[in-house]
Amino acid sequence: MIEKLFEGAIWRSRFIVLLAVVFGLIGAIVLFVVASMDIWHVTVVTYQVITHAIPHPEHFHEDIVAGIIGAVDLYLIAVVMFIFAFGIYELFISEIDEAEGKSGSQILAIHSLDQLKDKIAKVIVMVLVVNFFQRVLHTEFTTPLEMLYFAASITALAVGLYFLGKVGKH
Repeated sequence: MIEKLFEGAIWRSRFIVLLAVVFGLIGAIVLFVVASMDIWHVTVVTYQVITHAIPHPEHFHEDIVAGIIGAVDLYLIAVVMFIFAFGIYELFISEIDEAEGKSGSQILAIHSLDQLKDKIAKVIVMVLVVNFFQRVLHTEFTTPLEMLYFAASITALAVGLYFLGKVGKH
């Protein structure tokens, strides 16, 4: 009888992951809102420059692209949080009934911890790629060697993304 009570308590303790699910979703929502506000800010500044309400800034194009890429970066991190929350819920609590059938999306279907880890890792790599390009926008290259390093880093990213796309495919 003690064994049955103990095993029941252990099994019900899995509901503690609901904290990760709820706060993961809250984190994703916050990131979606902040990224959207960043894009709204870029839109307002662009409108002001176009209508000559403010003078044309020196690095206007780089700043606009960096702002949008930064928002994309936040959106990708929000997607990581979303996938994490859905995956943890499906692994530890229950499958999500509404995700089944025609209206469901396979991107959120998680059947093992390794599958969750792989999906999160791929999105994290994309976050790093986007972050890399955001930082490169404000980099000034002064020597041919710096340009060569830049080209090599782009090549390394492309090769890495190629192999990342091959993971899990037969």
